[in-house]
Amino acid sequence: MGTVDAVVVGAGVVGLAVARELALRGREVWVLEAEDAIGTQTSSRNSEVIHAGLYYQAGSLKGRLCVAGKALLYDYCAVRGIAHRRCGKLIVATTEAEIGQLEALIARAAAIGVTDLVRLEGTHAQALEPALSCVAAVLSPSTGIVDSHGLMSALQGDLENAGGLVALRAPLISAHLEDSAFLLQVGGADPIELRARTLINSAGLGAVALARAIAGLDAGLIPPAYLAKGNYYALAVRAPFSRLVYPVPQAAGLGVHLTLDLAGQARFGPDVEWIEEIHYRVDPARSDAFYASIRQYWPELPDNSLVPAYSGIRPKIQAPAEPARDFMIQGPAAHGTPGLVNLFGIESPGLTACLALGSHVADLIAAP
Repeated sequence: MGTVDAVVVGAGVVGLAVARELALRGREVWVLEAEDAIGTQTSSRNSEVIHAGLYYQAGSLKGRLCVAGKALLYDYCAVRGIAHRRCGKLIVATTEAEIGQLEALIARAAAIGVTDLVRLEGTHAQALEPALSCVAAVLSPSTGIVDSHGLMSALQGDLENAGGLVALRAPLISAHLEDSAFLLQVGGADPIELRARTLINSAGLGAVALARAIAGLDAGLIPPAYLAKGNYYALAVRAPFSRLVYPVPQAAGLGVHLTLDLAGQARFGPDVEWIEEIHYRVDPARSDAFYASIRQYWPELPDNSLVPAYSGIRPKIQAPAEPARDFMIQGPAAHGTPGLVNLFGIESPGLTACLALGSHVADLIAAP
């Protein structure tokens, strides 16, 4: 039986950030990844936005870790040469009735430390983005975009340079605590048993199922799992925008928004489907409902210009009709199992917050 100090399950952006932080603190770390490459699920199927932290409640983990993580991520990208751009974002009100929502957004963001927002009249927003149609807007200058694959490769490089490793095609089947260490059954082509003092469950879409496979963990502490699939559509022509454009927040989410990749390609989404099993098919017909929403802020959107781009799935821990929940990060103080941290519901802004999440999880393990 092999022995390792710490095992992180899941080589997405958060799992890699956690493993990197532990390794930099002198821990021996292995990352177990069930797939044949790092970051193949939620981490590589998102809008790659560096979020400013506009939508989260004061006191929430999402808010605190997003704001802290944003600063860390910009610095890290600059030092490590990871492709990114601080392009900014406009949140737009297209009717007078929506202006109050912009004011509420500014106040909520200020409560968690986002103080760089700029309130704009419609004419000023249109001076920045002439194709835009709105009556008012908020400019978020610290919103940006990042190469998520480059980020994950850098995190893996840091981990490995600090002595850690990533094992691919190595799913964790079960775990139980014995004599202050976890006995782990690892599957794959060559199944093995591992003994580890620390176990971090950062399995993303599989985090809830993995927690249920940890013997002795109180089932009442494990949340339900839901899959929310977001469909994204690309623009077949070049969009006349240099910033991201979001409508004011909608009851069901952030609305159909425009994001850009580092090459300037525009993408619109998400169109959310609640699904029972993982699949990434994108139905071209679902884009039909996008046109009216987009034309509220970009009236000149050409007909028949949206084509399927990709889809991504978020690991939700609330049912479709329930309010969004905060990150659920359970350390030993929450469940009583020494050396174990479970990360549930790590969706947006997980990419932005990844470095702050790494420090937060490492602190939970280090705490007495």
